[in-house]
Amino acid sequence: MRLAQFILANVEPILAEWEAFARSLAPGAKMTKLALRNDAEAILLATARDMQADQSLAQQVSKSKGNGGAGGEESDRLDNASALHGVARVGSGFDILEVVSEYRALRASVLHLWRQSIPQPDLNDIEDITRFNESMDQSLAKAVGSYTKRVDQSRRMFLAILSHDLRNPLNCIRMAAHLVSHTANEDPQSAKALSMIETNTEAIMRLISDLIDFASTGLGSAMPLTRGPVDLEKLCREVVDAYRTAHPERTLRFHPDGDLTGDWDAARVRQVVSNLIGNALQHGSAQGPVELSVISEGSTVVLSVHNEGAPIPSDLLATIFDPLMRHATPESAARRVPGSIGLGLYIVREIVVAHGGTVEVASTAQKGTTFTVRLPRLRPVGGDHRVDV
Repeated sequence: MRLAQFILANVEPILAEWEAFARSLAPGAKMTKLALRNDAEAILLATARDMQADQSLAQQVSKSKGNGGAGGEESDRLDNASALHGVARVGSGFDILEVVSEYRALRASVLHLWRQSIPQPDLNDIEDITRFNESMDQSLAKAVGSYTKRVDQSRRMFLAILSHDLRNPLNCIRMAAHLVSHTANEDPQSAKALSMIETNTEAIMRLISDLIDFASTGLGSAMPLTRGPVDLEKLCREVVDAYRTAHPERTLRFHPDGDLTGDWDAARVRQVVSNLIGNALQHGSAQGPVELSVISEGSTVVLSVHNEGAPIPSDLLATIFDPLMRHATPESAARRVPGSIGLGLYIVREIVVAHGGTVEVASTAQKGTTFTVRLPRLRPVGGDHRVDV
């Protein structure tokens, strides 16, 4: 009997072995039979029928790499059932390794039971096993993909809810500290304590703002923008002046050139400039200057922030804008701003991309590190953009 026919004729014993293995895993110990099997029957039926469908060599190779590509109705059913299985296992508490082990056990069970049913090998066996493994690889890729996506959505939703719920009590603490600072006596210890409360509250507020921005970009929406006329030269001067006040020991230089007005979200662009300068101050040489240049190039404004010092390792350049990625030397770690967890450059990228722009980084020992942002002056045709991560 061909393997596809065997699967269709023996769905129940195969499912019984799937169920027994799933129950042996910690999350499955207390699950019902229906929950343990969830979409397994649909996966098996779609796998067998997909194996019976005509497919080109290119389609088979694509499936073996987990890319689908068969283009048939049964292949689509297999994808759907596999995606549902991945999502269901998240809700049942299975980790990703347990989901993969389920597929490994299913593959072994099917081939073991089938081999016992045939008296001797046949030339068609190689093709059948190949087609079966291709379908299993396709199903596993879809299940893992949907599992990972759901975990990421849940994580971001948790961050969004946590950040929102933390912001209100922190605002109350900040307002109370501000009120006490105007009514308290001149006791130095009280003043010091109030200053400490204010400083740390501001640090936590920055962290919460970053978490909210991070979570919002992963919940199916673009980085929210409120556009309007912006004078980028004025905005940059304000940011630079604030940093000069906070870091009187450092050298900050600002070089504007040309018409620097455009239709942007002022608060978001301020985040970009502030994050890039803060990043340069933290990671750049303490003795070298931080240079902010903003120039007009027709319909685009180019903003760059340069610092001297140790370069970013080449193997980290490709992931420097990814969330929660942080490169730090012992010196830069000592200068890290409280409330920073490695979201600054990620948020820079999200804001720039939402405006229809680009951000790049170049870093060498000879030339230092330069982040370059290109912002279109006007809203892109078709609306603002988003990037999926």
